[in-house]
Amino acid sequence: MQREYHQWHSPRMGRKMELLVFGHAGAKVLVFPTRDGRFYEYESLRMVQKLAHKIAAGHLQLFCVDSVDHESLYCFWKQPSERIHYHVQFENYIVHEVLPFMQDKNAHPCTIAHGCSLGAYHATNIAFRHPHLFQKLSAFSGRYDLTLSVEHFTDLFSGYYDDNIYFHTPNHFMANLQDTEHLQHLQNMDIMLVIGKDDPFWGNNQHLSNILHSKGIKHQFHEWAGRAHCGYDWRRMVSLYL
Repeated sequence: MQREYHQWHSPRMGRKMELLVFGHAGAKVLVFPTRDGRFYEYESLRMVQKLAHKIAAGHLQLFCVDSVDHESLYCFWKQPSERIHYHVQFENYIVHEVLPFMQDKNAHPCTIAHGCSLGAYHATNIAFRHPHLFQKLSAFSGRYDLTLSVEHFTDLFSGYYDDNIYFHTPNHFMANLQDTEHLQHLQNMDIMLVIGKDDPFWGNNQHLSNILHSKGIKHQFHEWAGRAHCGYDWRRMVSLYL
């Protein structure tokens, strides 16, 4: 199986950004790590190993990007407005640097957004905001409202709210989405939401599923037994849903 390491200085992030590529052909998969993960986390969790047969056969090519969550959404020494602004810069890096890099390496017409936990938030947020760029979303154990307080998980912005937060909160902006072209792209997307029944954000996932139904957006909503929020569960999920 082909494995490549890439890095370049990103003008949008103002620093070096790293990523790993697995495979040589097939549908392109943009993989976001969890909150505490790095660009090599997907490999460390043995997710790449679980997909090795599909990668080696040229069915999938993975592009595992790095995380800046501890410099953005979880950087609590910054003001909330600064945190969300850096997150917006990260999305710009993905859209204007990583996706063109992926296209240059592989012209396959299918691009998939994928992630687990907070990575599922990133994948869902970018796919729903830019649905013309993606043909599939596969999101495991995600949280789609970062202002929600559940169990020990608190509002990441401590009550602060602005347009950037609204437009980067899928459960908020999707509920009011009216643009016909935008909706059509979403209606053509293959969407997989997977969550454990005991996951604290099960209700958040159910709410997003209801919003999608109300917009005529077909999707699959899979509920797993227990919390199902760890590498063991994600490795089983990825065999079924990616």
